[in-house]
Amino acid sequence: MERAVIHLNIADFAVAVETNRAPALKDRPLIIAPEGAPRAVVYDMSDEAYQEGVRKGMPLSRARRLNQKIPVLAPSFNRYEHAMKDLLKETFAFTPLIEYGPADGHIFMDVTASGRLFGPSVDVAFRLKKTFKKAFNLDPIWSVATSKLVAKVATRLVKPLGEYIVAPGDEEAFLAPLPLYLIPGLEKTDLKRLKDFNLFSVSEARALTLEQLKIPFLQKASLIYDRIRGIDPTPVRAFSENASTLSADHEFSNDTNHAGSLRSALYLMIEQICRILRTRNLHGGGTKLILSYSDGLQSVSTSKLSPSTSHDMAMFKACALLLDKAWTRRVRIRHMRLICEKLCPPMVQTELFAVETKETKQAALIQAMDKIRGRFGHAAIQTGLTLAEDRIAL
Repeated sequence: MERAVIHLNIADFAVAVETNRAPALKDRPLIIAPEGAPRAVVYDMSDEAYQEGVRKGMPLSRARRLNQKIPVLAPSFNRYEHAMKDLLKETFAFTPLIEYGPADGHIFMDVTASGRLFGPSVDVAFRLKKTFKKAFNLDPIWSVATSKLVAKVATRLVKPLGEYIVAPGDEEAFLAPLPLYLIPGLEKTDLKRLKDFNLFSVSEARALTLEQLKIPFLQKASLIYDRIRGIDPTPVRAFSENASTLSADHEFSNDTNHAGSLRSALYLMIEQICRILRTRNLHGGGTKLILSYSDGLQSVSTSKLSPSTSHDMAMFKACALLLDKAWTRRVRIRHMRLICEKLCPPMVQTELFAVETKETKQAALIQAMDKIRGRFGHAAIQTGLTLAEDRIAL
């Protein structure tokens, strides 16, 4: 059976979400970028702003010089992630094989085995498009192909609105006349090197054999050879209810670089994650902290939890060091995300001769706090570190 992969892409996703909240901004140039930061860059922009020369990653100061009247909205990452979750609830009805970005409007679906229940893949894509439009006022581009690579190229061709179907066996012919920059996986350095050889289209690059490609591209030659022929065996990763990670977010009402505020937000996120870990009888084996600065840049740091834990205070001790490691800039921070990875069951064996230690006392304290919160709500008891911060939603 030929694979059937659907790619749904809501163009300029952040703009689409924001204009749903403010319809007066629809069909007008609009930039999503953090204001007030001297080195802020464009996070997203409307198609009208794109036509005026604005690009993602462009310095905001340069975008303003193109047109000073274009309104600028600050990004709201939590809002975009919640919108993605709403969309995904509709797609899971058709297949568990779904791959998506947390807040970018891209969804890949493998519906190869769903035909007997829901009909041809084209019908599934069309039904989802209608559902997205009716329920969320979001109008996706969609394509159907035999691989993620070809499906993604197809949606790039019909952006900002449209649909495309690449029939099985038509992959090479479909890609042949296209410019090389449309092929996913080819980086700027790859395109520059191909340009040095006066190669601009897919059909021109295909004239090179694998051995010839190995001369300028070495180990990457086989990947490029397959990509320009539409060969992409990578699967659409299955979604699992028992995901191997948990995450929590905090978006500051005012950008900050105050150490106390950052530590307070971090502890709140840890409380949220550890409470779920204890509910599921799991421990976290590693953490990742992502800091998003007011100028749009990010810094990431990871740490292993040894031993694995679901203990608020033990996790905070490790993550406080992680914050110090990730926080390397003087620019104010707008958003924090904590990801708990490598979830595993707790160790079953206990100590033969129980000895009361600081850790066991803290564990008993956390257990007592869980009981109080379970009866009277989370706000019934708080640590002093978190009193000044707002509640964080997972």
